[in-house]
Amino acid sequence: MTFDQAFERLIGHEGGYSTDHNDPGNWTGGKVGSGTLKGTKYGIAANTYPNLDIKNLTLAQAKQIYKTDWWDKLGADGIHSAIVFQLWDFAINAGRDRAIKELQQAVGFTGSNVDGKLGPMTKTKVNEFDVNDVILTLMAERLKFYTSLSTFGTYGKGWVNRCADNLKYAAKDN
Repeated sequence: MTFDQAFERLIGHEGGYSTDHNDPGNWTGGKVGSGTLKGTKYGIAANTYPNLDIKNLTLAQAKQIYKTDWWDKLGADGIHSAIVFQLWDFAINAGRDRAIKELQQAVGFTGSNVDGKLGPMTKTKVNEFDVNDVILTLMAERLKFYTSLSTFGTYGKGWVNRCADNLKYAAKDN
């Protein structure tokens, strides 16, 4: 899977400009009412990019941010691309550390081994499993994470639909 293919899928999930006052990601402080309400556009949020002009962000600028700050920095080389896409999409939606921790749990890590780092030990363990098993277990962990959030009642339907779409991609990718 190339970055361009992954980006086309991702942008189908990420909407246009939004200034939902109840979304913590829309605030530069990362909490409702904390900092400035700058919003989210193409999934690029004020809490992660507080100094960015979110409202005037172009699709090309968003694509470059996703490539440089997310795809390149994920460090998932050596893992099957079907898993990489799922991990990358989850990282964008919930944070890189959270996504990697859920991947680590999906392959059986516990305790201090669940550290949110995609190092050699994690990659080796991921590659010991069947691709489908990793994807399905990672998706289960993802859904459990979403349902644990206090904002699930408001945003949960969108998160679950995103997961459903990603399972369809997973079926094609492996």
